[in-house]
Amino acid sequence: MIKYNPRIHHRRSIRLKGYDYSKPGLYFITFGIQNRLHLFGEIIHEEMILNDAGKSISKWYYELENKFTSIKCHEMIVMPNHFHCIIEITNFENIITSSTININFDLNYDYENKILSEHNKSPLGKIVQWFKTMTTNEYIRGVKTKNWQRFEKRLWQRNYWEHIIRNERSYLNISNYIKNNPAKWQQDKLNNK
Repeated sequence: MIKYNPRIHHRRSIRLKGYDYSKPGLYFITFGIQNRLHLFGEIIHEEMILNDAGKSISKWYYELENKFTSIKCHEMIVMPNHFHCIIEITNFENIITSSTININFDLNYDYENKILSEHNKSPLGKIVQWFKTMTTNEYIRGVKTKNWQRFEKRLWQRNYWEHIIRNERSYLNISNYIKNNPAKWQQDKLNNK
């Protein structure tokens, strides 16, 4: 495993400079699969058909509300090689106290980069970290026991993309974008086939 060296491993932050990520709010989040592998199902007639792995991603999304009682899970879509969702943080303090993570260690998971994440001290980062850990662990179990397609090194790309939802119009536009994502798959820049 390569050790982190800040002189050569610097990445440009995608976080909004000066924004207080500890305050409640709505966030549009996208996670991508490492190497854009199509692991979660396929689009047929503009509809996302989830395989068992994709169904597990959906299950863990709604489990977030049980783990973090101060969030609300809004619209989401599992796509063949990425995931979109809207998460609402309602109370910062409860997220900090409920964010202990039990990790099932596996050599295929990139723990070093997860720990070094620039964002995992914020409530949103803790939510994403827990989600990625739980879905990765279940996916690894599926590879071992259900013959799910293997991935190389890590399931999810190291970071994630987020957008702060500032008003109702933005919320409705993003919610519609998520719902209509399968119908626009042919034009989607994340569709690498």
